[in-house]
Amino acid sequence: MIVILRKDVQGTGKAGEVVKVSDGFARNMLIPRGLALEATEGNIRSLEKQRELQQKKAADSRAAAEARAAELADRKVVIKSRAGKDGKLFGSITSKDVAEAMSEQLGMNIDKKKIEMDGPIKQLGTFKVTVKLYSEVKGTVKVEVTDQGEK
Repeated sequence: MIVILRKDVQGTGKAGEVVKVSDGFARNMLIPRGLALEATEGNIRSLEKQRELQQKKAADSRAAAEARAAELADRKVVIKSRAGKDGKLFGSITSKDVAEAMSEQLGMNIDKKKIEMDGPIKQLGTFKVTVKLYSEVKGTVKVEVTDQGEK
């Protein structure tokens, strides 16, 4: 029997694949448990339509991420922190601090896990930080660390 898998089945295939399995396996295990559908013409057309919609949605998301990356390229975030005389910070600036500053100053809510830094920033100055916006789409934002001054 030829079936369309709705979920990944170990040893059989991945979700969305059209596979040939034994009749008993399909009737007794896959179909009753909702793991597969019988591969009728209507179900195959429905599967193709779903794939088209997923591809269109992925293309739209990628285009939006590329536009966001272009927007980030000329933006700057300023973070104030206390520093010593030699410009060394009393602490460090992490991806969490950068994410919070981007949210406040640029209005972009970006998860701290998507901000890629070699390590925490421990000096005053301007640094380029990479932000992962979509798979294979990255943007860079300038982070300027300034001295907060004495309080």
